[in-house]
Amino acid sequence: MAKNVNNNYNYKSDFPILNQKIRGKPLVYLDSASTSQKPANVIASEKEFYEHYNANIHRGVHYLSEKATQMYEDAREKTAKFVEAKSEEIVFVRGATEGINLIAATFGEQNVKSGDTILITEMEHHSNLVPWQQLAARKKAKLEFVEINTDGTLNLNDAAAKLEKQPAIFSFTHVSNVLGTINPVEKLTKMAKKRGVSVVLDAAQSAPHLPLNFATIGADFAAFSGHKMLSPTGIGAVYGKREHLENMPPYQTGGHMIKTVTKQTATWNDVPWKFEAGTSNIAGAVGLGAAIEYLEKIGMKKVERYNAELVSYCLEELQKLPFVTIYGPLENRCGVVSFNVGDMHSHDVSSILDEEGIAIRSGHHCCQPLMETLGVTATCRASFHIYNTMEDVDKLVNGLKKCKKVFKL
Repeated sequence: MAKNVNNNYNYKSDFPILNQKIRGKPLVYLDSASTSQKPANVIASEKEFYEHYNANIHRGVHYLSEKATQMYEDAREKTAKFVEAKSEEIVFVRGATEGINLIAATFGEQNVKSGDTILITEMEHHSNLVPWQQLAARKKAKLEFVEINTDGTLNLNDAAAKLEKQPAIFSFTHVSNVLGTINPVEKLTKMAKKRGVSVVLDAAQSAPHLPLNFATIGADFAAFSGHKMLSPTGIGAVYGKREHLENMPPYQTGGHMIKTVTKQTATWNDVPWKFEAGTSNIAGAVGLGAAIEYLEKIGMKKVERYNAELVSYCLEELQKLPFVTIYGPLENRCGVVSFNVGDMHSHDVSSILDEEGIAIRSGHHCCQPLMETLGVTATCRASFHIYNTMEDVDKLVNGLKKCKKVFKL
């Protein structure tokens, strides 16, 4: 039975897509770690931009171009404030994947040499693994992994031992998209910095749920996606310390990222525009700004608190089901709950839940090496955002009981 919930947490009505039925059942959306739903104000912000202000930015002197430029740069200011950074430290990209690729292809290319080590962890999403894998191959460097403990937390002793070898870069996730583990990012960054190691933070799963202060965390770079934090798809941000951004080569070349061009040479624009070649996702940035306004109106500490309550309640209820195996720590976790149901394939579980109008994720969640470490090929994953309720958890539990009956577990 669902716990009593403060009415201050009733945000579902702000999300138009949730006001529908799937296969005759009210939609229960539990796949926010993949992509979140969008509140009405975010949808309206994109519509307003296209209806009233659509023009290219930083190029025209007419009203629409100036207005579009202002809206785009206002979104950068909002994004910077959201993560406690300076606006010139924020580069707009399509999402965390492009962001980490940008960092690897510029800072990584400059600073990783043959024989160096790049350190990541066993819990990384492919987006924070494959770019470093490819860089290591190009540079003839070595890729090493910090191990995880049996409870799904990071092995800090292993991290310390591997940092003692002074890798060129340590790149790690703030929150695991499979295990929900919240890594001690400030501690890890201090450990790395003490040894002169550059730090890259994957904040894709933390930005939607936790208050972030990149200045306090101390990482050299961070990347996150807007679409996981209520904004449109195709927009995200890279945070980089200005001294790094100044010294890095551009990621792509062409229009907008230049200062001067002759037939034989070119000079680059100031940061952050040096890294934003071509026409940007202007409407997406406006939508990201609207999503940040929505989250900040609620308050990120409140978002964090409610997310923790939902995850805790979900774990509590799933532990009552002896046929369910849970992965990851039972405390200090964020956003997601991964599990398996008996010997059922996760796709079968997802299909049965879909018949009940419940949307979860199934598969390897772009974490195949982590699946290997866990000894499974796939898991089911329920993930939450501010629009979910305790009743959604109850419906998930009832759906899993139906799975037990169907497969006679």
